[in-house]
Amino acid sequence: MSDASAPERRPLPRPRLYAERRWPRSGPLDRAAEALTARFAPQIGRLVERAAVSIVERVATHEAELRAMSDAELRARGRGLRDTLHHCRARDPKAIAEAFAVIREASGRVLGMRHFDVQLIGGNILLGGTIAEMDTGEGKTLTATLAAATAALAGVPTHVVTANDYLARRDAEQMRPLYEFLGLRVGVVTQEMAPAEKKAGYACEIAYCTNKTLAFDYLRDRLTLGRRSGDLRHKFESLAAPAGRTRELLLRGLHFAIVDEADSILIDEARTPLILSRALASTADQEIFVQALALAGRMSEGRDYLIRLDERRADLTASGRARAAEMAQPLGGRWRLASQREEWTLQAITAMRLFHRDEHYIVRAGKVEIVDEYTGRVMADRFWSDGLHQMIEIKEGCALSGGRATIARMTYQRFFRRYQRLAGMTGTAAEVSGELWRVYRLAVARVPTNRPSQRALLRDRIVATEAEKWRVIAETIAEHHRRGAPVLLGTRSVASSRRASESLTAASLPHVVLNAAQDAAEAEIVAAAGRRGRITVATNMAGRGTDIKLDDDVIELGGLHVIMSERHDARRIDRQLAGRCARQGQCGSFQSILSLDDGVTDTNALRFERYLVHVMIRAGWSWPARFSLRAAQRHAERLHAHMRRELLDRDETLDHALAFTGKAE
Repeated sequence: MSDASAPERRPLPRPRLYAERRWPRSGPLDRAAEALTARFAPQIGRLVERAAVSIVERVATHEAELRAMSDAELRARGRGLRDTLHHCRARDPKAIAEAFAVIREASGRVLGMRHFDVQLIGGNILLGGTIAEMDTGEGKTLTATLAAATAALAGVPTHVVTANDYLARRDAEQMRPLYEFLGLRVGVVTQEMAPAEKKAGYACEIAYCTNKTLAFDYLRDRLTLGRRSGDLRHKFESLAAPAGRTRELLLRGLHFAIVDEADSILIDEARTPLILSRALASTADQEIFVQALALAGRMSEGRDYLIRLDERRADLTASGRARAAEMAQPLGGRWRLASQREEWTLQAITAMRLFHRDEHYIVRAGKVEIVDEYTGRVMADRFWSDGLHQMIEIKEGCALSGGRATIARMTYQRFFRRYQRLAGMTGTAAEVSGELWRVYRLAVARVPTNRPSQRALLRDRIVATEAEKWRVIAETIAEHHRRGAPVLLGTRSVASSRRASESLTAASLPHVVLNAAQDAAEAEIVAAAGRRGRITVATNMAGRGTDIKLDDDVIELGGLHVIMSERHDARRIDRQLAGRCARQGQCGSFQSILSLDDGVTDTNALRFERYLVHVMIRAGWSWPARFSLRAAQRHAERLHAHMRRELLDRDETLDHALAFTGKAE
């Protein structure tokens, strides 16, 4: 495609003192327009794909000249790009091609890794402010250096956002020699750093950080700035009071972000609001929480309350409200307020019936720690609000952590929309391309694989009961283990990982279990999953971002065999698990071994349907089971998308209300 036919690239924003984009609140007409344009998101992505391919030919015109240069000449050429890129703000295709060519040549010399043509395409997509969908194992970390370095050379502070602190440190250290060769400073910002260290990290041209650390640091900055935080006001304050509030800021604003595993951060994590809170010393509510749990324990499902499993919430019936009022009458005090009484009662029911140990949380060292249901990672810094966390602690017999007061809150949707330019990369975004466009105005462009895929997708096996499923899985793993092939078994939760481990232990199969582990240990376990005869049990998303290297003799055995034991709530995550095998054109195989008792079918709307399918599968018909599981998954996807939309609407409404009070987020 010629340069003339490519869509015009928006210039990178000029740095401001504290840059951020103001996103107008959506009205009814805006939402209708968003829904309409979201239908065309796949077509927009394909246009971006076709335009991005032209970068390969443009880069090729510089290669012969750059190869002939010495290291000193190449370094000078790269640093000399600053003026050119800064002047055109990374809008000129010729300047971008020259920058990519220099970065590619420097990477080959400094890192020993030369960008493939498909990575050039991916980097061009990122620089244009789009989601690049690249298959697992295609080298997204190296691809990001093209966009990050080009933007940084143009004078735009760039954040590379990763899933956890380990990946942020690892990626920054691996790519640091390349950035320093180009005269760029690279910083790492992690959760445990002191404010001064964080500020120094963000002050670098390129900062690697996690989404949680970044978002909470932004909330702290918003508290410092308050509502009246225009760029001109900041500049006047800096002149009038050099030691004023602008000196307390951690970030330099939200200029350009490249989000790794974008679907996980921008979609999955968007269901949970960001709440900046402070601990309260008082534990006066402990007695109330104990009373609420006792009261809830005397109520009956169906008569007094209804459980909405698909929405993970409980509703009191008219009988339940009356019964709660009757039982709370002797307690007096705040229990006499109907709204307060019903809120505590519902929280107690939620703690008892909807949050389960080893699935939603674990108990470690006498503390309740929340587990990310998508990754199996412990989120030690997270707390449930409105007394739910304390009620679960009482339920588990743990010491009460004390209440927490909210001082600032925001959703991931509204936070990332404030970047002047946003881009991302992931292996699985096509399924949510409409939502990414509607919420963030991000198109999804597919990047071709460097080598043709050789993944073998085996036929699903579906059985009636969970016990039968684990028996079949153990037999299948034993068959692969006897011939020395490595196996990775993906589970949906920590509890399922432990159940899988019990089945493998009973079958005398040696294995490694990864559940609720953290960062470095997680990556080491997943990276070793390709060794001969290795059996690894892990949650479906554990170790995301870590390459699995195969032993040489394993390739001859057919590569890594991946088994999915439960469908997840989203097809994307199933596809992510399948991407664990057959990377970079290697061989590998994937199979789903499922049961009708799996969690994705555990919704009120599908219980009767599941009973009918049980009868059919006993009669030897498997197609109704596949249809039922897929229908359950579609139901969960629609429900979660609706929940994310509602959360964003509430957040926008709250922000609009706070605007009248002059308070911060």
